[in-house]
Amino acid sequence: MIDQVEVSRILDILGNRNRRRIIELLRQKPCFVTEISDRLMLSPKAVIEHLQLMEREEILSFRLDDRRRKYYYLANDIDVMVRLLRQEQVSITIRDNSSRLRASLSRLQKLVDTREELAESLKNLEKDIDQQIKEIISFGQDVLENETQIDLLISLAHCNLSIQELSELLEAPRDAVSDSLETLQKKHIIEREGEMYRLCDTHAQ
Repeated sequence: MIDQVEVSRILDILGNRNRRRIIELLRQKPCFVTEISDRLMLSPKAVIEHLQLMEREEILSFRLDDRRRKYYYLANDIDVMVRLLRQEQVSITIRDNSSRLRASLSRLQKLVDTREELAESLKNLEKDIDQQIKEIISFGQDVLENETQIDLLISLAHCNLSIQELSELLEAPRDAVSDSLETLQKKHIIEREGEMYRLCDTHAQ
């Protein structure tokens, strides 16, 4: 039985819609950062922040694959039951239950139809994203020097990131990331703006 402080902390965590979406995704299967980012259409930076918070609360944990990437999974799932207890019994008169039921069923049907359409669109979009990543890997093997450079470009295609964020995202040493970024800058594929790196305009289009 968890105490009130823990309950409040868990409710704070679940109060964020994207964290709830991440938990729901991890209920299906373990995922690594870029996979969560692609599936939920969130920036890798935001995904990392959510994962780190839930990891500290021991909701999530991870294991490393052969490429030293972190696969996150639910260490402890959450089942929340909320009950509203009233001091007084409130008498509510519901009129025309049959009409309200039909209206609710009609709205539900429309929502389900919309969800199916969105799910199909998202499925097709994910296929297109996967195909683009495969093409980048294929072309990159001829143009670039190593897999780290390819992974860096794929990450920067999602959003602008700093060296530290890229190092955490790729599970790669900071020095190796810095060297690869310098090489990509010399090839005029990426550029630096302050602490952030991004794709050059000609490659981002």
